[in-house]
Amino acid sequence: MEPGEALSTAAQIAVALAGFAGVVVVFRRESVHEWSLIDKYRLRLLLMNSILPLAFCTVGLLLLTIKPVLPGIWMWCSGLMLAIVLPFAITTTKGFRRLDPQQLQSVRGTGFGFYLFGILGTAAVLLQFCNIAILNAFWPFFSGIVVHLLAAMFQFARIILLPPEQLQNDQD
Repeated sequence: MEPGEALSTAAQIAVALAGFAGVVVVFRRESVHEWSLIDKYRLRLLLMNSILPLAFCTVGLLLLTIKPVLPGIWMWCSGLMLAIVLPFAITTTKGFRRLDPQQLQSVRGTGFGFYLFGILGTAAVLLQFCNIAILNAFWPFFSGIVVHLLAAMFQFARIILLPPEQLQNDQD
């Protein structure tokens, strides 16, 4: 598969996941402002893990339109990904630590999912560094996109399958 085709397909998946987030919000009984902190956090993760891959795919597609193809295209894309993903990872971790530990323990898989995608995300970030320093290949850049899409799918499934958390004095 050519990079343009892969990026286009990933962008379509990202748009679909972001759209599904909108459907979830519309069909919940309460408005987003009435959701528990953990449900808001899940929605934020779903949206960010949909929007970021869409942005990365769009930039990659834009750079592919330049003819002749730039020699360092995938190094630049990986650099952009690092510049955006590192602050995202920091704020995501801080947000996770602010959640009520009792609520986290009451829902199966919350910690597992966070740490699983933390490990996958760390591996993707290390691949971006390797891509900048050595590889200049498409697949490391695309692996970062795939990790975000997998995380978005995971959050979407959790939001759909798990019942809404009950509010317990955790309003913003």
